[in-house]
Amino acid sequence: MSTLFEGQAPRPLADRLRPKTLAEVVGQDHLLKPDGPIGRMLAARRLASIILWGPPGSGKTTIARLLAEHTDLAFEPLSAVFAGVAELRKVFERARERRQAGQGTLLFIDEVHRYNRAQQDGLLPYVEDGTVILVGATPENPSFELIGALQSRCQVLVLERLDDAALETLLKRAEAEEGRALPLDDDARGALRDMADGDGRFVLNLAEELFAAPPARRLDRAALAEAVQQRVPLYDKAQEGHYNLISALHKSLRGSDVDAALYWLARMLAAGEDPLYIARRLVRFASEDVGLADPQALVQALAAKETYDFLGTPEGELALAQCVIYLATAPKSNAAYRAFGAATKSAREHGSLMPPKHILNAPTRLMRRLGYGKDYIYDHDAPAAFSGQDHFPEDMTAETYYQPTERGFEREIKKRLASWQRLREKARRPPDGGPPDGEGDG
Repeated sequence: MSTLFEGQAPRPLADRLRPKTLAEVVGQDHLLKPDGPIGRMLAARRLASIILWGPPGSGKTTIARLLAEHTDLAFEPLSAVFAGVAELRKVFERARERRQAGQGTLLFIDEVHRYNRAQQDGLLPYVEDGTVILVGATPENPSFELIGALQSRCQVLVLERLDDAALETLLKRAEAEEGRALPLDDDARGALRDMADGDGRFVLNLAEELFAAPPARRLDRAALAEAVQQRVPLYDKAQEGHYNLISALHKSLRGSDVDAALYWLARMLAAGEDPLYIARRLVRFASEDVGLADPQALVQALAAKETYDFLGTPEGELALAQCVIYLATAPKSNAAYRAFGAATKSAREHGSLMPPKHILNAPTRLMRRLGYGKDYIYDHDAPAAFSGQDHFPEDMTAETYYQPTERGFEREIKKRLASWQRLREKARRPPDGGPPDGEGDG
């Protein structure tokens, strides 16, 4: 029941911009176009029970509400997080009464995967006899979260994360609603869309946050990150000496100065530093600064930690000293560290892109129907146990992160990577011996 002042209450930007027609829904044309599954249902004016499977902010709730409006069905929204058996019974009773009066009911259950098996079983007879048209929404794979009997009575429709163009459409609608442009340069505007990671609701929330901020100059990418994200807290100044000493040890190891490294280790132990803290830092150094130039470095660091755990002080401290000597004199490479950093940056920029379907497992009929696992080549059955198939997302160009050095064991790794690259190029070359696909077209 609405109150006298409800219409005057402020509404979030995402709510004000909620689509009023299915034509205004962005990013889901594959479902809503005339020859899409929902488009065909609306043309026939015969809506079947469906499960909308898609990421947050892709429009699941909006589509369900608009489906009810387009088909003149009564809309009964529930959340599986809050609504239990009692609420469902009330909905079914109202649906029966409407049915007798000649009107159908669309039951929308958000987060439907949160219902347990018994609750899902309880939906079946009412979906089966048409008392309600069920529209369930879930971000989780229905193959694993919904019982088979419910899946068999519903058509699963997959919503996509919103692409860059769809997010930009939402930003333009936000600017039209506010009557002003976002205070962002082109690079920052792209960064804002990246931050949303395909979530339309989130990109509008970010835009609303910027509109609410005091008027300012146009923000660049760095200023945007500062405006919408909290800074990482600084270290406690009272422990500055603690961090100075560990920094000195770490940099001495990196500089292969074995004697200085031993000195800083002794200084820290004499000052009463926790030896297990030092052991953890040595393990980190082994993976960050030695890496695959000497794979045994990580083994030695973990062995030193285990030895100290076993012997304690003072005997176990010798194991830490032995580890420091090993790490300081080992060949150095941060190639693995840099590769992971580059991969992490790329993962944040590209967001939640799906893996290519040929490398996904398909344990259910639904997943096989969607093309999961199709055309996968088992590498052990390929020549040289190397298929050369692509493993990056289909909407992303393959990138090179790991670049091994010529030091230590990485010299051997570099040879292997070069050999696999030659095999990969050979696998992509047409049978006539011409250039690989996509090359040689001018």
